[in-house]
Amino acid sequence: MSPGLPTSAPPPTVARMHHPPTAYAVPFTVDRSRAPRRYDLVNAGTEPLHAISLTHLGSGYCPPLAVNQLDPGRSLSLAVFGADPEQTGIVVVRWRRPDRSEYLWRMSLVGDRLVGLAS
Repeated sequence: MSPGLPTSAPPPTVARMHHPPTAYAVPFTVDRSRAPRRYDLVNAGTEPLHAISLTHLGSGYCPPLAVNQLDPGRSLSLAVFGADPEQTGIVVVRWRRPDRSEYLWRMSLVGDRLVGLAS
């Protein structure tokens, strides 16, 4: 035992590691069969999604859309009016999982590739 150290000293405090949650796949698929004027966003996940809102950024007009709940297998239709088919922009999708955690996803409306990650 080292001189000068009390024998009843508590062990040093060890900070707990905070591990980030496991990655979460974006629960949507996009049906583009009627693009560039209409897109169907399908909940391809296994849980109901809540407080869903879609915001369009780009050319043309897309009415804001908000839905309280979207069950697995159900879809939302998104219409874009007056837009050039090659420049329709993006849609920001916001939703909450059943545990109330919030996610955002940026979805491209141009082409057949999706752009975005859940955050």
